Amino acid sequence: MWRCSDELRVRADVLHRSSKIQIVLVAEFWKTIPPNEPYRVILGELRDRLYQTRERSRQLLSHGISEIPEEGTFTNVEQFLEPLELCYRSLCSCGDRPIADGSLLDFLRQVSTFGLSLVRLDIRQESDRHTDVIDAITKHLEIGSYREWSEEKRQEWLLSELSGKRPLFGPDLPKTEEIADVLDTFHVISELPADSFGAYIISMATAASDVLAVELLQRECHVKQPLRVVPLFEKLADLEAAPAALSRLFSIEWYRNRINGKQEVMIGYSDSGKDAGRFSAAWQLYKAQEELINVAKQYGVKLTMFHGRGGTVGRGGGPTHLAILSQPPDTIHGSLRVTVQGEVIEQSFGEEHLCFRTLQRFAAATLEHGMHPPVSPKPEWRALMDEMAVVATEEYRSIVFKEPRFVEYFRLATPEMEYGRMNIGSRPSKRKPSGGIESLRAIPWIFAWTQTRFHLPVWLGFGAAFKHVIQKDIRNLHMLQEMYNEWPFFRVTIDLVEMVFAKGDPGIAALNDKLLVSKELWPFGEKLRANYKETKSLLLQIAGHKDLLEGDPYLKQRLRLRDSYITTLNVCQAYTLKQIRDPNYNVTPRPHLSKEIMESSKPADELVKLNPTSDYAPGLEDTLILTMKGIAAGMQNTG
Repeated sequence: MWRCSDELRVRADVLHRSSKIQIVLVAEFWKTIPPNEPYRVILGELRDRLYQTRERSRQLLSHGISEIPEEGTFTNVEQFLEPLELCYRSLCSCGDRPIADGSLLDFLRQVSTFGLSLVRLDIRQESDRHTDVIDAITKHLEIGSYREWSEEKRQEWLLSELSGKRPLFGPDLPKTEEIADVLDTFHVISELPADSFGAYIISMATAASDVLAVELLQRECHVKQPLRVVPLFEKLADLEAAPAALSRLFSIEWYRNRINGKQEVMIGYSDSGKDAGRFSAAWQLYKAQEELINVAKQYGVKLTMFHGRGGTVGRGGGPTHLAILSQPPDTIHGSLRVTVQGEVIEQSFGEEHLCFRTLQRFAAATLEHGMHPPVSPKPEWRALMDEMAVVATEEYRSIVFKEPRFVEYFRLATPEMEYGRMNIGSRPSKRKPSGGIESLRAIPWIFAWTQTRFHLPVWLGFGAAFKHVIQKDIRNLHMLQEMYNEWPFFRVTIDLVEMVFAKGDPGIAALNDKLLVSKELWPFGEKLRANYKETKSLLLQIAGHKDLLEGDPYLKQRLRLRDSYITTLNVCQAYTLKQIRDPNYNVTPRPHLSKEIMESSKPADELVKLNPTSDYAPGLEDTLILTMKGIAAGMQNTG
């Protein structure tokens, strides 16, 4: 290929003359490229730099230093795209468009999609850890303890530092392991190309100072292109305070200049659900989004909502299309981010056709939400929701947080203790090793109840709320039915809980109680199961269904087929837990073995590879993990 534009020829000549660049002597690269093939001259140089980039990263990973100078490598994706785009322009201008639109265009798309780093990593850290770092800095500077300052004073100090130029700390800052960990993260961000990262997410964010603190730390650690900072509001009180915090941020001129009219806010479904129960969390998330959007509109900022949903209903999961369409009007505006985690990744993106379907669903729902916005709730619906949310939260907390022996019951009736010891979660199962439900992460909290098919965190509170408003005025039942039929948000909330009831089975919970829970806690378990039955019948009444999943015969059929397998696994799990917790408990095995196995002369240990590092008697941990995986696969929304 020799026909090319003048722009490309000039570039090729310059490169050819200066090609004293150390030629990479790799078997397939040994020939020098003749100057009458200008495209190859340019692509040859591109190839060499790409090779150097890879080798430099490899050396830095293994030794921490590299003899390849950074100048000879790509540091951002623009440098990589530029010569490719030059070739593309040149081919098009010389009448070779069909060639340009072939593998070159595919390659350009791949480069712009994957960059040099395959995927952008989000960084996530708890707000408290940043407070510790800034606290150490202010103490070191002898100006007081940042942790003890009021929010106003914190903001004032952070802003004065952000507007100034002086460095705040040197290498002599006294660091604990935790503080060093946070600062090391920032240093790594500053060393790597900017397009390796997405957002810096602050979990458990509560106020504007949390965001400003991260902005200051990025500047102090010399991050050349600071990452966008995304506060994550999770607990009920934080969600209520989020609009005010965002409004305060947008009112700061320094911050408005920094964000360039775009802001992302993450809202957490899991911890809000664990904190107040699914009903109140869903309603509070709905209201918080509406208010956040209003704040953003007021300041002319485009707000992108980042939904931190888990795969479970208790953690905000559920069918994509419905979930997006039930968001409040105006909150999507053609852009949204959603977390996909755990086994849901496999289910949604595990194969090419599944991946395509999932992306199609997201695109379709996002477009539909923009073109046919869902209805806004009527004022009387809002008032009813507010009243029910108070009752639901009260009921949920009275059992989960105020019942003195609830934690003990939970630990005995579910496999939570064993789950923590097994290496199958994506995060440590607790935030702090001691402590009750507060310190337990949302994933094991939901996972444990899913395993026993009781799904307590999902439905607890719904029954009390419905009962309260219906007893108060029977007309409320008609209003609830109207809400179910006309308001997508309410319908989705109810449908998801109905689906969870269809997967539940209080009989399994009763078996677990009988085998694993001490006798004096049995009445408590019975009380919960009575609550389960009552909630289920109220729910069916509101949905106007005679039977669970009346509106979704496919799912109903699928669950019916799975049920006998899952129940068997549940019973197996209950007895395995009993043996793990009470080694003296005897199960008399009655083998139903096939003839071949009975007659096979092989000893059993050759047939079964057991986990040699288990803390429990041989085979028990393996059995438990298999039952957990089986139940999780059957339930489909576990973690």
